[in-house]
This record gives sequence, structure tokens and C-alpha cells, in this order.
Amino acid sequence: VTVRGLETIRKCSKLFLEHYTSILGIDKARLEKFYGKPITLADRFMVESSAEEIFTSAVDSDVALLVVGDPLCATTHTDMMIRAREAGAKVEVIHNASVMGAVASCGLQLYQFGQTVSVPFFDGEWRPDSFFDKIAYNDGGKMHTLVLVDIKVKEPDFGAMAQGRTKFLPPRFMTVNQCAAQLLEVEERRGNPGTCAPGRLAIGLARLGQPTQQIVAGTLEELLCVDFGGPLHSLVLCGELHEVETDFLAPLRAPAVTKDQAAKAAANARAEVKTLVADGRTASETSVGAGEDEDETPTGPDGGPMGEHTPPPPMPPP
Repeated sequence: VTVRGLETIRKCSKLFLEHYTSILGIDKARLEKFYGKPITLADRFMVESSAEEIFTSAVDSDVALLVVGDPLCATTHTDMMIRAREAGAKVEVIHNASVMGAVASCGLQLYQFGQTVSVPFFDGEWRPDSFFDKIAYNDGGKMHTLVLVDIKVKEPDFGAMAQGRTKFLPPRFMTVNQCAAQLLEVEERRGNPGTCAPGRLAIGLARLGQPTQQIVAGTLEELLCVDFGGPLHSLVLCGELHEVETDFLAPLRAPAVTKDQAAKAAANARAEVKTLVADGRTASETSVGAGEDEDETPTGPDGGPMGEHTPPPPMPPP
């Protein structure tokens, strides 16, 4: 947080930590100790259905909504600003570092990026691919594409809800490998137009802005075989490269892989996605992040991300 942000936080009577569009890499208790104030987690339900709990109290007092990354990189927050102003609250935005800027750590020039896309976890027959058209559009302008991968935190268990119980699924975080496998699947489904071909140059990014930050460049096939470690992950599909960008990426290149190695890694990544979805549906009461208590919200892993990972539309109920 910036110095201005810290000063503002300490003046506020209430603090909310947005815990839906991204996650923070430290425990909430550590933040509360640092700020000297209690923090309420604003989970998906609060952000989407009960946001008035946040901004109505801001009409007569100072309230802060803490956002991982920059506050305005997710459309969710823009909508909240509109509603807060309509409710009579004064809104002030204090900007901060974001994945939208931190992606430049990979050496690509920011003004050469096109539209940012989000890739969701595929689930059975639900395998949306509208992001593919945006990637193709960027390719038409020889632009790079930032791909934000799916995260699922405190997702509702529709099966339990049907039985009248409040229960949430375990947290799930898509990896670069899983994203690459899904992109290759859509490429094949679309008739192999070359948009996400196995030899397409891409860059995998993990835990940007953290001491354990990892950046690896390679083809989509090669990235399938790289261990990127814990969340959060992002992916960049390279457009036309300037020679300076090429030079920057040279020491970041992944080892070459065989077709058999890539095929095995892709199959493993798809199986992981399928298992994650299946595990989420059958999560027991003792699973991480699952339970009857709405306040039992999982916190992000230590050494977590910097930036926003705006979730795509929610998956359909099982």
C-alpha cells in the first residue's frame, strides 16, 4: 500500500478487504495488526449481492475498501463506485501497483498489449471460448495478450444449497499449465487456425511482485512441462516482438520438449482441472474453505500475488 493509502486507512472507521476478484498473499490477522483495526472480508456474496453494506456506511463516515492491486482494474469496483455515489457517498480512489503494469517484468513493452482476456476452468460440457476471438483480434494488430487465469474462492456449493445448507467449495487456482492445455484444446476445436498453436510463443508468470516470482518464456507446449509453483499465475501470448523484447526473453526460455512430453503434460493438466472441479462438488465439511459458517473464508497462500485476476462468469451448478 502507498504512504497515502496507509494514512487514509488509519483515518477510516471501517475496513473491508475485497476477497473475490483476487487474493492477498498474507493472512488477514497480520494486516489487522499492522493497521491496528479489524478488517471485514468482502467475499463474493458481499461484493455481488450486498455491496450496500460497504458503501452505505460511507455516507456519514470514512470507510476503506482494500483491493489487491489497483482498485479500478476490475469492473466490479467501477460498478460499486457508481452505486456508492448514487447513495450519497463521496468516493476517492487511491491507485496502486497492478498486474496490468507488473506484467512488464517479463520484458514486453506495455503499449504493445491488446485486450486482456480471462480463461475460466472448463467443466464438463461447459467449455466457453469467447476469449479466443479477442486473442485473434489482438493477433491481427500484432499485439501481445495478457491472459488472466481463473481463481475460485468461497464458491457456493449448489448441491448443499439445494438441501438448505450454506456451504462453500475449496479454493481453486488455475495454473499456467492448465491454462495452456485449455488454450490448445480450443485451438484444436476451432480447426487449428494458429491462434494458440502448440508452437505459439508465450510467457508464464507466477507470483508477480513476490520474492518467489517466476517468469518463463517458451512455446505453449514447452510451458506445459514447467513447474510454476503456487498461485497466482498469469500467461502472456506474444505478438510481434521488438528486438529488445527478444533479447530480454532469451535468458528466460524454457527447455525444449518432445511432442510426447507435451502431450503427456497436457493430459495431466486437463486431468487436474477435471479433478479440481470434481473435488469441489464432493467437498466434505472438513475440506479447506468448505463448511457451514459463512465466515470460514480461506485466505491466500503466503507469498501470494500482486494484481487483479478478474473472475469470468460463474460456473453452472452441478
